[in-house]
Amino acid sequence: MSDQLQLQGDFAPSKRGAALHPANPVLSLLDDFSLEMSGKDQPALQEARDVIPKGTLVNVTFLGNENLDLRVSTAQSVRESGFLPVPHIAARRLQSEAQLREFLDRLREVGANERVFAVGGDPRSPEGPYQDSLALIRSNLLPEYGVTHVSIAGYPDGHPDIEEDRLWAALAAKYVTLAEQGIDVTILTQFGFDVEPVLRWIYKVRERGIEARIRIGVPGPAGVKRLLAFAARFGVSSSASVVKKYGLSLTNLFGTAGPDRFINSLAEQLDGKGLGQVSLHFYAFGGLQPTGAWIRDFRKGA
Repeated sequence: MSDQLQLQGDFAPSKRGAALHPANPVLSLLDDFSLEMSGKDQPALQEARDVIPKGTLVNVTFLGNENLDLRVSTAQSVRESGFLPVPHIAARRLQSEAQLREFLDRLREVGANERVFAVGGDPRSPEGPYQDSLALIRSNLLPEYGVTHVSIAGYPDGHPDIEEDRLWAALAAKYVTLAEQGIDVTILTQFGFDVEPVLRWIYKVRERGIEARIRIGVPGPAGVKRLLAFAARFGVSSSASVVKKYGLSLTNLFGTAGPDRFINSLAEQLDGKGLGQVSLHFYAFGGLQPTGAWIRDFRKGA
């Protein structure tokens, strides 16, 4: 199937619902933000409970150094803390269909099975039967275990190991396949420091008729060295000109930086463009509590 889907009728971006804060594009962008954590962050989640709104979506990573019990207990902790867990499923880390079924079954037992994030994962070669997240989705196991909403990955800065044409074809195929399964879709992006490629990428998504909610990845407040280290690890553009726009300097690696410039610029340039549901996903590189507190204070000043 072609990755060029047809825009028509009430599914065109300009026909979408109005934002909750139409007079304030920054607050509109911050509506229904989501966060990310790993299993080791369970104590930090408890410390952050007072600064993160109840009902916030909290993604739970699927790391190679974490076992099934930790992944499930973390998702359960998220739910019991009043948030909505979004467990990651890393396709290439799965060693068998039985392992996938066990994970989904365990998530269902603790009430954390409705939302998942299907991603390829770090290993270059699959450890089992799933070559990538599309293969995982095409297994048709997700709806069997009560999954009703799936997030899939987007890469405004591109992917260091995958050609752009393949990225677009895979995104369209995942979107169509999930729609055929009756599953709602969100596109969750890698973080970045530059608004311009993000905007161009959003336009391309909508031009292809992909009408899913988009969550733009944003790094929470963190040390400059830490931010640049994560950028290098994930193939995110961090040239001197790019990081300068974000508020960083490659010649001054001390101190911390937040995404205020990025968010203000993105909100301003999205305002009134009819590009559909766009919100933010925070990568809490500096910790959950500092990230939650930063968001709270930034919203108050918006």
